[in-house]
Amino acid sequence: MIGDRWGVNEDETVRSYPCDDFVASPALRAWRGVTVAAPAEAVWPWVAQVRLAPYAYDWIDNLGRRSPRELVGLPAPRVGERFTCAGGRKLGRIVSVDLGKQMTGTIMGAFMSYVLVPQADDTTRLLLKVVMQTSRWVAFGLSVGDLIMARRQLLNLKSLAERHRHSSLGAG
Repeated sequence: MIGDRWGVNEDETVRSYPCDDFVASPALRAWRGVTVAAPAEAVWPWVAQVRLAPYAYDWIDNLGRRSPRELVGLPAPRVGERFTCAGGRKLGRIVSVDLGKQMTGTIMGAFMSYVLVPQADDTTRLLLKVVMQTSRWVAFGLSVGDLIMARRQLLNLKSLAERHRHSSLGAG
């Protein structure tokens, strides 16, 4: 399907993701990924902070409110908590968490897993998979729309984790 993959390789699309446990036969399956020049410990707090804001195009999905550019020291995410917040509204819920490794949530019928895969060179693959049961035409539209928003979100999280890592290294 057009728009179902961005920044991922074949191995990353065939691996198991926690969101797969929640949707048996998804019409929409979309994978996104980015390499972050920081260890997973530096990336995880930013993924967990998605609970506060969408980190994509704030002028679209956050009513112009800027997603935080500094870590705010949130407690660890827990199953049942809100998944994200957009435009001042709490949305979705967290359905699975493995601290430091993955956070899976549901919003508007879609399930999405953010998975951190540490690499040997002290970088991290930040992977996102989205699954949903819907019609084929809706899946196509959602896949393309999600590609635009998820790509921006992952690139923003990458930039923030890398900047935070470099500023932490410089402070020591």
